[in-house]
Amino acid sequence: MLKVAFPTADRRRSIWLIALPIMGGMMSQNILNLVDIGMVGRLGDAALAATGIGSFTNYLAISFIIGLSAGVQALASRRLGEGRDEETAVPLNGGLALALLMGVPACALLYALAPAAFTWLTDDPEVQALGTPYLQVRLLAMVAIGMNFSFRGYWSAIHMTGVYLQTLLIMHSINIFLNWVLIFGNLGAPELGVYGAGLATTISLYIGTALYFFFAWRRARDKGFLHRRPTRTMLWQQLKLSLPASIQQLFFSAGLVTLVWIVGRIGTAEVAAVNILMTFHITALLPAMGVALACTTLVGNALGRKDEDDALQWGWNCALLTFIYGLVLTLLLIPLARPLLGVFIHNPDTLELAYLPMVLWALMIGFDTAGMVLMNALIGAGDTRRAMWISVFWQWALFLPAAFIIGPTLGYGLLGVWIVNTFYRVGQAIHCVHQWRSRSWSGIEI
Repeated sequence: MLKVAFPTADRRRSIWLIALPIMGGMMSQNILNLVDIGMVGRLGDAALAATGIGSFTNYLAISFIIGLSAGVQALASRRLGEGRDEETAVPLNGGLALALLMGVPACALLYALAPAAFTWLTDDPEVQALGTPYLQVRLLAMVAIGMNFSFRGYWSAIHMTGVYLQTLLIMHSINIFLNWVLIFGNLGAPELGVYGAGLATTISLYIGTALYFFFAWRRARDKGFLHRRPTRTMLWQQLKLSLPASIQQLFFSAGLVTLVWIVGRIGTAEVAAVNILMTFHITALLPAMGVALACTTLVGNALGRKDEDDALQWGWNCALLTFIYGLVLTLLLIPLARPLLGVFIHNPDTLELAYLPMVLWALMIGFDTAGMVLMNALIGAGDTRRAMWISVFWQWALFLPAAFIIGPTLGYGLLGVWIVNTFYRVGQAIHCVHQWRSRSWSGIEI
């Protein structure tokens, strides 16, 4: 029988000490995204659709390298739990090396393929013309993103997420300033529009990478940073651990791009609406993602101490907190849906397209956040393969085929797609609950 107790004050404190800086950093990220959309939205629906398609496609392109953070965090948190503090930065060194080795050739290949990708994703020539250079300049940041996520995994694993928050706040402030300069041509700069938004993001990401190296050199040298190289065996083990998480990220992001393609079969206004809906979705998930990453660390620490019962309880504690957060968010978002959408969508018809899907999404956010936490708990336990299969099955075997049939094929439009999305998110969450309760992850050695 499933028994989930509300976490004690001490356990809540442990969760928040890790999660709050991550939440702050992630909220900063999405405030940046919303500011970006607010600026680009002044350029019209085509510009908004171009940045939406470009952002989702860029996420697809970088998703595989993002998965490296899972291996860094799982290994570093396990080493911390085992009391091997002086080795916790060795997985970080491995993640940085893999980001460089994978990122450079992937960047060159995908940059060349960007024009063909936009031609496939949209038939609108104006959206293609605006979006292709935007995507290409975003792709140039691939190595920086791989390294930044490896650093995030490390700081989360060793309970120093304040470094992550500090770096992101600086990086995002620079990004917003560069957006203002480069999109609209302020301070004598050329007026670059959509391309300027992408260039500002890429520059700020590399500045963030430099800051991460600076902070790690000051705070993690005694833990092996840059002077304890992982052996080939260790690097191969880390790659095998990260690979399912990378594949999961790849399929998830490919699913987002496919969703944009499906909605594109309905209309350009629907794509613009989806860009806003997905941005709101990600914004709402970010606080829960902070708890999810804390859960990954706390589960890994507990298993490093060989305490499987404690690891199990950390999963339930974190999932319950985010479920309550989701319920509160539901009560706030439903009455505010129309005015919130009106801030970012200036076309009344497009706003009307987005309204009911946003209400549907708000109704299921609690299930979605709890499921996401338990999926990260599996990653913290080293069960990255199971987390991958759950994600791929629900998105690719069920949601996307049903969305294509319901939306453009049968003509139920964006609302029909979002009804299917609700069933997908809730079903995946229930699956994660079952897998965590089964304890099939126990005994995994990493």
